[in-house]
Amino acid sequence: MLDDIRVDDAVFDLRPDFAVLIMTAHGLRNGPTDDRSRAWLAAASEVEVQTVKIDAWKDAYRAFGAKPQRTRPSVDALTRRMPLPEINQAVDAYNSISVKHALPIGGEDLDRYVGPPRLVRAAGDEASEEALGTPEPGEVIWRDDVGVTCRRWNWRQVVRTRLTEDTTNAIFLLERLEPMSLEELKEAGEELADLLSQLSPDVRIASRLLSSRK
Repeated sequence: MLDDIRVDDAVFDLRPDFAVLIMTAHGLRNGPTDDRSRAWLAAASEVEVQTVKIDAWKDAYRAFGAKPQRTRPSVDALTRRMPLPEINQAVDAYNSISVKHALPIGGEDLDRYVGPPRLVRAAGDEASEEALGTPEPGEVIWRDDVGVTCRRWNWRQVVRTRLTEDTTNAIFLLERLEPMSLEELKEAGEELADLLSQLSPDVRIASRLLSSRK
């Protein structure tokens, strides 16, 4: 699936500086928050919030008509929830990296996808879960063959693909805008891979970078 994931040109037209590091993790062993993942969250909570990176996401939201004060980019919402919430070990891992680097990260159950993920600008008629509502025309969404998997770029994920304690195959989407460098994006990916490997020594991780330069 990794090679089939795509970002539409319309998204790059909106933000040419956008890049996403896609990571898959097969053979993951997840579980409830423990002392190890709790320590990751605590360490991330001590990091100073990098507002300039979050402001870039707010600008991106405004560019497709969203109001970031009402539907906040995921990393903005997360940094407002200190101390960071305990979800499960894998979610704790990527939330800690997200806050550390002021980087939106989505983690989802790969086996719940129907067809490959793709980032598009919505037509406005895509199927979506009732709680999230139907996307507006031009809105940036992640979707698969069934419908929306995440509205407003990285605002809110659907329940269908949620990463749970039973997840064994996961996908992580690390989304970058300038001023974050591609080097820091790759570094964040390596840090996440390290944490996942601590949770699951036998996990098999693969990654792919998508940007307007590729």
